[in-house]
Amino acid sequence: MSTLFRLSAFFRQGYRWLLWLLIWPLTAGSLPDKPLTLRAEPLALQPPTFRVAQVRDERPERRAVAWLLPAPGTNPAAPRPTDLQGGAEAALQQFAAQSIPTQPGTRPVQVRIRILRITEKAVPGGRVEGEVQVQLAFDWLRPDAAPLLLTEYRSGARYGRLATDAAVVEPALRQVLAGGLRYLNRWLLQAAEQDARLATRVQPSFRYDQRQTESDTLFYDPARPLRWSDFTGPPRAGIYAAAVFPGFSYQGKPRLRNGVLELDITLQIFVVRSSSWVGPGKNAYYLAHEQRHFDLVKLVAERFRRHATADSLTVEDYNSILQRQYLRSFMEMNRLQERYDAETHHGTDAAAQQRWDQQIEADLRRFGVE
Repeated sequence: MSTLFRLSAFFRQGYRWLLWLLIWPLTAGSLPDKPLTLRAEPLALQPPTFRVAQVRDERPERRAVAWLLPAPGTNPAAPRPTDLQGGAEAALQQFAAQSIPTQPGTRPVQVRIRILRITEKAVPGGRVEGEVQVQLAFDWLRPDAAPLLLTEYRSGARYGRLATDAAVVEPALRQVLAGGLRYLNRWLLQAAEQDARLATRVQPSFRYDQRQTESDTLFYDPARPLRWSDFTGPPRAGIYAAAVFPGFSYQGKPRLRNGVLELDITLQIFVVRSSSWVGPGKNAYYLAHEQRHFDLVKLVAERFRRHATADSLTVEDYNSILQRQYLRSFMEMNRLQERYDAETHHGTDAAAQQRWDQQIEADLRRFGVE
């Protein structure tokens, strides 16, 4: 009988021990308090330039945004972790959607949360001091390219409250977050006319350099064909009567206007006079042959111009795309010049020369060159 009594007492003691283990976490204050609910903050953005399409939480510690002191007399009195209703990502997404005016065509932006933290400490007089810290990164979610980091926002706030009243916490956080969205809108309005990365498309335009003021460079002008006086280089020994050295290049000047990157491109089709020469056997026939070398470069430059369209150029890589197109055109120019000389035997085959003359004339007319 005494043995049974001792066993039952042992089990009763063990049960109480297990019960204490189950109850202790509930009385230790380790569970988060009631979540903070961000209220909408109507933002008078004039005009709104973006919409928050996505929010990413990149904080190392994501279980809470605030560590708030409990009311006096609560045991324990240590700060308690408190999160936003639905979590930081969902709360900020909803806050932005309710606070930013809806506007078609605005730029989709990703908000990355790097720091979002509220901490509190007790001060004499039964009061609490709090500090809000926020760091956000804003990325433009481009439709056909990787997200582009636009700018970052760092800010904070301090508040004081009674130990018995935590109503000021949410407004303090809300005002700092609203300041971040206002900051991004101002930044985009200013950068839209200065930062070429923000362009939505590239619009190239072309013009030809036809100056006649360079002493050693003759720019292509249909109204000003080659003359023997343009061949200023010393004659060279060999079987050829003359040689001309034409080429082409381009210069681009970007300008941002109304969200469009306007690319002003100047094409230079030229002959270097000091590298061109003629021997004693010069005549009009050979001069016409050399003129066709110049005309062929004009045709290649025209094709280059037609390949460099708004559809082929991207904001992110327009310069590299132009360079690749130019290199392909430059190699085409060299191949075409070599083929022209090979088939006409450097102009000595009159029948072949006539065929090339007719084809070049037809191509020039097709490009509007008279």
